[in-house]
Amino acid sequence: MSTPHQEVVESQIDVSELAIGMHVIRLDRPWEETDFLLQGFVIRDQSEIEALRAQCDFVVIEGRVDGIPRPEPARSAPKPSVLKRLFSRKATPQPASNTVKAVAPRKRVTYINKVSAGQEMETAIIRFEEAQQTAKAIMSGLRVGRTLDLNNARAVVNSCVESVLRNENALLLLTKIKHQDEYTAEHCINVSILAAAFGKHLGLLEGEIRNLALCGLLHDVGKTRIPDEILNKPGALTPKEFDVMRHHTTHGRTILMGTSNSLNTAVDVAFSHHERMDGSGYPRALQAQQIPYFAKVIGLVDTYDAITSSRVYDRGRASMQALEIIHKYRGTQFDEELADAFIQMIGVYPPGSIVEMLNGEVGIIIESHPRHKLRPKVLMVREADKTLMTPYKSLNLMTSPEDGAGDVYQIAREVPDGTHGIVLQDFVEEGLIVTRTDQPDDSG
Repeated sequence: MSTPHQEVVESQIDVSELAIGMHVIRLDRPWEETDFLLQGFVIRDQSEIEALRAQCDFVVIEGRVDGIPRPEPARSAPKPSVLKRLFSRKATPQPASNTVKAVAPRKRVTYINKVSAGQEMETAIIRFEEAQQTAKAIMSGLRVGRTLDLNNARAVVNSCVESVLRNENALLLLTKIKHQDEYTAEHCINVSILAAAFGKHLGLLEGEIRNLALCGLLHDVGKTRIPDEILNKPGALTPKEFDVMRHHTTHGRTILMGTSNSLNTAVDVAFSHHERMDGSGYPRALQAQQIPYFAKVIGLVDTYDAITSSRVYDRGRASMQALEIIHKYRGTQFDEELADAFIQMIGVYPPGSIVEMLNGEVGIIIESHPRHKLRPKVLMVREADKTLMTPYKSLNLMTSPEDGAGDVYQIAREVPDGTHGIVLQDFVEEGLIVTRTDQPDDSG
């Protein structure tokens, strides 16, 4: 028996009235000034209430409050338990000795997307395919002793950066398409694109973003000198094999130093992207303050893409799992400020994620708003019974659209690519990844 539909309302309450189950959607201050990494979340335990009380006087929750704080209804979107460690920095405090600030340029630019993700998608696909071909040519050419064509690499990277600056969601979506047999080349492109989007999020200058993205493309060129039997071994490496693998950083430095007009920053990144904040990295066991800033950025992005990609020895994991790992090791393996910023950029449901709604319908995340990560734009493609939805429909969750039963759409969970016959690459190739019901965002 269905319950009568009630209009979703927002209620401002004092933090003393908070209760487990409430859906916090706004704070009494900018999110960036608090220790909460993701914007909007359901309170799951007492530690989150205490963190809110320590930093806010009041919050805005989604739902009705009739004099008594009322937890969110049972139909609210379930959140993985790991999220509670992502929402508050206080949940996993780091030793003071490991808390190191990045020597980073101050945010100088605030970028605004000029077009929708749907409008950018056609161009992004072309740029992505060009970049893939270039990455494959670079890696295969270096394997047989050819010289790196840095000018071509730079031109392709710059085209991708231009797409990212128009709207990063399109290329970020394409990085979700993974091919295990083409991992190395795809990985270099993905790291380049993710780095460009991250540089945009950090407010770097356009020239800095271009250089950062080029560093991402070239960070693993040293792997062309690693024997295939080690690079593609379907199992754990022996200590001797791992020592050989570690030398890809030195090989990368040598290759790039021997390239005419090589970017010094790219040399540093190839050499140092496996260094870690606590000195446990390689090849030089640098301390945090010794690691170049761009190497810290690429090392973080490199880890995220590696965790979410399937390789011969490891199946790719969900984005949320990767963010949990990054959060767990911030301040020890990864720069703390950069890790927090990266988690904010990716969000809970990044573009290209396949998600199931509370009502059972399934869709693909098309575009994520930078300040409203829990309310993205979604292309709905499966009915509640998982049959084909005809026609497909686009939803902007920022507008609180309702389903046929009059309930507001909410995301329940992310599911792996291929679930219910939904393969992201198929939708891209068929030209279906567009936001047909694009509406201007009024949130900036």
